[in-house]
Amino acid sequence: MTTYRIAPSILSADFARLGEEVRNVVAAGADIIHFDVMDNHYVPNLTIGPLVCQAIRPHVQVPIDVHLMVKPVDRIIPDFAKAGANIITFHPEASEHIDRTLQLIRDHGCKAGLVFNPHTPMHYLEHVMDKIDIILIMSVNPGFGGQSFIPEALKKIAIARRMIDESGRDIMLEVDGGIKSDNIAAAAAAGADTFVAGSAIFGKPDYKAVIDDMRAQLATVAK
Repeated sequence: MTTYRIAPSILSADFARLGEEVRNVVAAGADIIHFDVMDNHYVPNLTIGPLVCQAIRPHVQVPIDVHLMVKPVDRIIPDFAKAGANIITFHPEASEHIDRTLQLIRDHGCKAGLVFNPHTPMHYLEHVMDKIDIILIMSVNPGFGGQSFIPEALKKIAIARRMIDESGRDIMLEVDGGIKSDNIAAAAAAGADTFVAGSAIFGKPDYKAVIDDMRAQLATVAK
């Protein structure tokens, strides 16, 4: 049976009370905290760094999933590992040596993964599946929260699922971008098991009601 995970993105949280926000969303049923790092270089936005990760780490026991939208990536990876990250993902276009970067993440005690934009080909996975713990499919173009889900991403999720199944490895398949209660089941049916949602959760007054609704939708997907 597939284990589904809900990963609220703090990009959409109230940063004036971030500790309270992450505690509340975990109490509402979140499995993972998703942490978006943007550098105003690889993507046209600037967000948060390791100090914020370190600040929220004592507030939650669930894994912190750091998505690095930065270029280059290697310099910042040890800082996030030290700050309390459990999972670190990056974009293959942002690394000169993908295999080395994946190993660097693992050497620092974190799970490692690659992130695929809507236009990024999946062939980057072919020679590194032995170092992959998670694959993240972007269903929007990275850089800003609140965007609409790109349906074409469902095909990429299905490709990733097939590659994971053929590898025989225990690899998480995450989707990020425009995930809401009305499309989460379609993403799960395509093969995703971990779902990043930002404004769909933090933009509502009752986090538990949203997460419960998402789980209800996931329960309709044939295992």
